[in-house]
Amino acid sequence: MSRLNYHHLQYFWAVAKDGNLTRVAKQLHVSQSALSVQIRLLEDQLGHALFAREGRRLVLTEAGRIALGYAERIFTNGSELVSTLKDGQRRERTVLRIGAVATLSRNFQESFVKPLLSRDDVELVLQSGGLDELLTRLGVHSLDLVLSNRAVAPDAERTWQCRRIARQPVSLVGPPSKRRRKFRFPDDLQGARILLPGRTSDVRSAFDLLCDQLELRVDIVAEVDDMAMLRLLARDTRELALVPSVVVRDELRERRLQEYCVVPNLFEQFYAITVKRHFQHPALRALLARPDAEILETR
Repeated sequence: MSRLNYHHLQYFWAVAKDGNLTRVAKQLHVSQSALSVQIRLLEDQLGHALFAREGRRLVLTEAGRIALGYAERIFTNGSELVSTLKDGQRRERTVLRIGAVATLSRNFQESFVKPLLSRDDVELVLQSGGLDELLTRLGVHSLDLVLSNRAVAPDAERTWQCRRIARQPVSLVGPPSKRRRKFRFPDDLQGARILLPGRTSDVRSAFDLLCDQLELRVDIVAEVDDMAMLRLLARDTRELALVPSVVVRDELRERRLQEYCVVPNLFEQFYAITVKRHFQHPALRALLARPDAEILETR
């Protein structure tokens, strides 16, 4: 394979970040046709289409997303090189790239990465996406770790290393109750209006099974895949909601929501997924070795 043309790569990088060929051509002071030719040459060299057209907008293909990850690192390192030599000092700073499933609790993500934010020797890159997409990035080493609430098993192509790093009870929460007596599970749940996680969620599957076993019937107000949206609906609609308490941690502290009960034997599991590497990022070991309570910040 011929040597990579970094001029072509920089043009691709600019278009990938903006998504509009005409606007980028104007910014770079080149014609749109010349810019298209440069990107096509890069695609020919790499052997893959990097963009697909959706209406007037260019979107990245799978190969394009992988190429963008490498381009980001290349140009970030270039900027750091210039800055380092200008200052006359060498900065020993490593980049740690973590992917998080888009439906994962934002509170959990924040708690997990919090120790990195005070470190001067680590730059954190936190990316969001679907599990399959993130695993693809992990497999080509453009991510160091993937956070998920679903376990993955090894397949014929890649041997994933999947470990459970935390387990969180799932609760029924709702607006602060004026009733004197406590919520009685499962009696008070019979026929209740409720917000639930989407059907692809392991928590939802376990809850549906529990309802079948207890012969419970509930009135489903909404099914929500995204935990951030489920949190907002629980807070603003004043409906009962089935969520891990970490999702509504702030609302519980501020007493905007109340935990009616912890659902027996129902948990959300949090997993860290990696691939075997000879050179694991040095910050990962300490990050993964913490106990559940510290990761979830339940105290």
